[in-house]
Amino acid sequence: MVSLHKITFGYGVQDIFNGISFLIRERDKIGLIGRNGAGKTTLFQLLVGNLTPHEGEISKPKDLTIGYLPQYLPASDTTTVWEEVKIAFAEITTLQQRLNVLHKQLEKTDNNESQIGKLLDEIQFINARLDYLGASFVDEQMEQVILGLGFLRTDFYRPTKEFSGGWRMRIELAKILLQKLPLLLLDEPTNHLDIESIQWLEDYLKNYDGAVMIVSHDSAFLNHITHRTIEIVKGRIYDYDMPYSQFVEFRKTQIALQKNAYINQQKEIEQKERFIERFRYKATKSNQVQSRIKQLEKMERIEIDEMDTKNINIVFPPALHSGTVVFDAKGLSKAYGEHVVLKDIDFSIERGEKIALVGRNGEGKTTLIKIIMHALDATGQHKLGYQVKIGYYAQNQDEVLDMNKSLLETLEDVAPMDMRPKIRNMLGYFLFSGDDVYKRVSMLSGGERARLLLAKLLLEPVNFLLLDEPTNHLDISSKEILKNAIKKYDGTVLLVSHDRDFLDGLVDKIYEVHQTKIKQYDGDIWEFLKKKKAENLQWLYNRNIKREETEIKTPSHISYAEKKEMERKIRKIEVQIDKSEREMQLLEHKISECDDALKRIDMKVISDYQWYLNYERMKKEYEKHFDLWEKLNRELEQLQKEKNQKFNGYVSE
Repeated sequence: MVSLHKITFGYGVQDIFNGISFLIRERDKIGLIGRNGAGKTTLFQLLVGNLTPHEGEISKPKDLTIGYLPQYLPASDTTTVWEEVKIAFAEITTLQQRLNVLHKQLEKTDNNESQIGKLLDEIQFINARLDYLGASFVDEQMEQVILGLGFLRTDFYRPTKEFSGGWRMRIELAKILLQKLPLLLLDEPTNHLDIESIQWLEDYLKNYDGAVMIVSHDSAFLNHITHRTIEIVKGRIYDYDMPYSQFVEFRKTQIALQKNAYINQQKEIEQKERFIERFRYKATKSNQVQSRIKQLEKMERIEIDEMDTKNINIVFPPALHSGTVVFDAKGLSKAYGEHVVLKDIDFSIERGEKIALVGRNGEGKTTLIKIIMHALDATGQHKLGYQVKIGYYAQNQDEVLDMNKSLLETLEDVAPMDMRPKIRNMLGYFLFSGDDVYKRVSMLSGGERARLLLAKLLLEPVNFLLLDEPTNHLDISSKEILKNAIKKYDGTVLLVSHDRDFLDGLVDKIYEVHQTKIKQYDGDIWEFLKKKKAENLQWLYNRNIKREETEIKTPSHISYAEKKEMERKIRKIEVQIDKSEREMQLLEHKISECDDALKRIDMKVISDYQWYLNYERMKKEYEKHFDLWEKLNRELEQLQKEKNQKFNGYVSE
């Protein structure tokens, strides 16, 4: 579908890519990985045409439309959530508007058969196109995606300007998903999603009909979706048909084998060169010398794949001593005007605990952290324990970083006097060396800003770390180093994160913020997710039972909305029946061709075992389609019968 051939690109004298080539196939699910600054976003910009390669060629069909979600993208502030997302169905909207115009023209047209015929032809064509595009299911699709990405029904008609940047990125993601384009490029799509939304997105992308290329530092997310991994390392790429975790293990083994083969080859080269030097001028050995020279010339030299081994270095200073209770709250409440975020919550945090604070976006996790820091007022009793000193990592980097200051100035502003001589070393631990320390913060990538914030945390000892989404923008290697540093830290940690792999084995308790309350779960993140799924399903089941018990109505009370819903279900089944019939016709044709080959005793095909397997597979597939076709027809008959009973007042025999 898309082919990159020997692409070279760079900024100034720095090469980002050096002759890379690969192919994106239909329905590929690719994880694009690499260190911060390796060129992942640059590659996306090349693919969508925002950048032009210096050398090489990118080949793609002229009519190919690519859906691209960048890390930072301004969204429209002039519409509601529903209206903004509906832009994804621009063609359907345009056709429906044209259809309305044609119907009005038809009403005004007198007995001009020629003109009426033209109008009817165009109306028929537009109706067929709308049917093909699934126009009758637009609202249903929009609801599924908007709710799946974490919005509430009450958000549908709220202006987009009322939402934060993270929520507006979800709106852009919804628009891209609903367009159902042949290729999606998603740059860190999980950065602003909570755990439930991530799980929904995993299922959606896993079953997506087109190709998807994802940049993500969430290894669990990559493992659930992708079956192919492309790694960018120092201008080169390594491309393997396997998910991320399998790729990592394979690369380790591959590098180890390459090193062993390289060492053995170097020994062989050394032996041959010594022989050549020793006997170069002896006539009796000239044939053997020439033979070894030719062997060296023909030898294919083994190279060890380059690896970017630079890593940040994080070691939290020993925690200061504090009281047993680090934070305690009773009846804590917080509201913004009439909007209640937290209500009458009781909880405490004890020294040495490592706790994950989870919940849907907007439930109040960051608000709670700011209350603990005394950065926000709240009602009820809440206080820090004896000699508790907080170290804070902010999710919103702009909150705590001055974009106009240099890296050096940023740390100098907060460093104690005894630490100032060590600031350059500290920046070096986080991969900022040489003239990098004079860069303005505004010039840094998201990953580099994340590293700078982590460096600030190490400047002085604390005993209570409040970390609000610290893994956003960090590459996988840096996340693992941070995780190990937190594990070894002897203080108390309250951590907001949606990254399941990061939380796995790191926390021993989970606080979930939900509908203004806090609920405690003991155990790890995977146990929490299993419990949550069971609770959600039970809640849905109970809600449906209650609805069935309380919403029994007589035919005279059936609403127009219920009638439309039943018609929608009928139409949906009719479309499925039509699709099933087309599949059956195609299979019947192929099976018939195979039967003809058997009748002709065509030895070329009937001696091919794979041909027989394919023949049997098609027959089984036909049976499955036939069973489904029968089932759908029974459902259709039942629905039509119910419709007649409810809306026409009689029972169809």
